[in-house]
Amino acid sequence: MFCRYFCFFSLCLLLPTQRRCSLGHVSDLHGSDTTSLPGFENLTMGYNKYLRPYFGGEPVQIAMSLDIASISSISESDMDYTATIYLRQRWTDPRLVFHGNKSFTLDARLVELLWVPDTYIVESKRSFLHDVTVGNRLIRLFSNGTILYALRITTTVACNMDLSKYPMDTQTCRLQLESWGYDENDVIFTWLRGNDSVHGIEKLRLSQYTVERYYTLVSKSQQETGSYPRLILQFELRRNVLYFILETYVPSTLLVMLSWVSFWITLDSVPARTCIGVTTVLSMTTLMIGSRSSLSKTNCFIKAIDVYLGICFSFIFGALVEYAVAHYSSSQKCAAKAPQEGSANELTKEMEEVNITNILNSSIASYKRKISFTSIEISSDNVNCSDLTMKTHEKIKCVLRNKMHRIIGYFTIQNPSNVDHYSKLLFPLFFMLVNVFYWAYYLYF
Repeated sequence: MFCRYFCFFSLCLLLPTQRRCSLGHVSDLHGSDTTSLPGFENLTMGYNKYLRPYFGGEPVQIAMSLDIASISSISESDMDYTATIYLRQRWTDPRLVFHGNKSFTLDARLVELLWVPDTYIVESKRSFLHDVTVGNRLIRLFSNGTILYALRITTTVACNMDLSKYPMDTQTCRLQLESWGYDENDVIFTWLRGNDSVHGIEKLRLSQYTVERYYTLVSKSQQETGSYPRLILQFELRRNVLYFILETYVPSTLLVMLSWVSFWITLDSVPARTCIGVTTVLSMTTLMIGSRSSLSKTNCFIKAIDVYLGICFSFIFGALVEYAVAHYSSSQKCAAKAPQEGSANELTKEMEEVNITNILNSSIASYKRKISFTSIEISSDNVNCSDLTMKTHEKIKCVLRNKMHRIIGYFTIQNPSNVDHYSKLLFPLFFMLVNVFYWAYYLYF
């Protein structure tokens, strides 16, 4: 049908105005012989757009090439990317061979009159063909029957991402082209020039990513209805981590360092140390919420940035707890000293008032109480449990008490001021060690 229209319109333009044109033939008003365009006689006979080339015989070889015009967006939350591509397909149709060595570019609207492959984009969510000012399609016919069919397409394709190392991750995405209805017995897909069939991807400038490398593959898709040819363009995208270092990693690190300032403030300055601790905790919480809100739909992933923010929050919260422990130990020590000083003052006053008789009476009473004790007095000091007069269960109780007193002694802070002294060294040291392990793991493993 297309061939008839093409020859018909061509002849109408070439013939004089005295001739009358009709569909499928040209006739002279004066009854002259029918004339046709030299070299295109075979285009006017026996062409059926519903039948593929070599119908009933060998499969059609379809060679493809791609130009990546742009990748406008890469969404981690939706796990897809949007790209504008120029898809070019070449195949040979022996029904369209004509004499000569020229090629003809046809109107793209005439593609409806030709057989074209039923290529589609695998895992495409949304796609459309550009149509400004007309449909962005190209049909070029060569003398040996080769057809070049080019399209300009914008498509949104799914890309499964592993965000466990976000933002130090490298994602591998694919653009897959496959025949919808023709299996490998009817069509065969090949890349026109291997990896050189893809252009433009190395020149892309993306906001968050850098294209590491790309390569082409030829594969097959095994379906219930048959085995279908598939072409794959696979490319790797490495995320640019500098933005996240400036926006998240540096502020969180500075907040941790700010929490260490409280170690140089005395324990008596309760408002100053409490203010620093609470402020840094709240600021870190805000930073963590802001980091997760940018990827609201991927909260199921434990990402590298979440691990780092969790580490920083732990150190900041630990600095606040450190002050609470030191201040509590200091207050307990002061409370223990106060009764001793008070009892000493009261004893001095009583000694001035009592007489010798009271002293003797109190001494005798105290001596009688000591004699009347038949059980072993357990104090904070270790008691000798090797007494032969002690029973077995009493020895066991004695040993357990000594163990408990020893364990409690390990956790008893003798000098609360030493807590800040050790924290000045231990907190920065542990934080640096954790950073070394963190960056080594996520960058090299």
